[in-house]
Amino acid sequence: MPFDLSLYLITDAELCRDYGLEQTVEAAIQGGVTIVQLRDKHASDEQMIAQAKRLKGLLAGSGVPLIINDRLSVAVASQADGLHVGQSDMAVQEARQALGEDAIIGLSINTPEQLQAAPMALLDYVGLGPVFATVTKHDHAQPIGFKGLATLARVCPLPSVAIGGLKAEHTEHVKAAGAQGLAVISAICGQPDPCAAAQAFVAT
Repeated sequence: MPFDLSLYLITDAELCRDYGLEQTVEAAIQGGVTIVQLRDKHASDEQMIAQAKRLKGLLAGSGVPLIINDRLSVAVASQADGLHVGQSDMAVQEARQALGEDAIIGLSINTPEQLQAAPMALLDYVGLGPVFATVTKHDHAQPIGFKGLATLARVCPLPSVAIGGLKAEHTEHVKAAGAQGLAVISAICGQPDPCAAAQAFVAT
């Protein structure tokens, strides 16, 4: 499935609680989000599968892919469009075998060494960061800043999306560093108007 990394929304159930997760995703897509990742560290597989299926229905016809964070079984059961894994998560090879050639598979990268060791032939994109420290992920790696982002993006053979504490005013810096887009959580999730929050990125 073709995909656009320009504005990559990663969901957070807690931040979306007041507005509603599905309502947040729908509004964010209206505002310009181009790809959605379902991330929930606390939900059971069954809960995530049900949520993923609801989001798949919501995204139908929009051209916006649904990516599952970490959990291969959820991606398979919900027929999501792809999977994003971290350095400590399940092997990329296992994900590719289970999901097939058409699935969108991404990998988190924090250092040049990780980038060099990544199985690029099995991946579709990489997430680079965190650019800044972020409260939505307490166990994140050392922030790399825009300089580190540029260093990684420059030598990365695949499309890349920057992540970690990014706001709309950082869009130009991210693009200048060589990444194809920004992945955001709190800049859209938990905002009083997710559509307007997404539009702020697109307008930059």
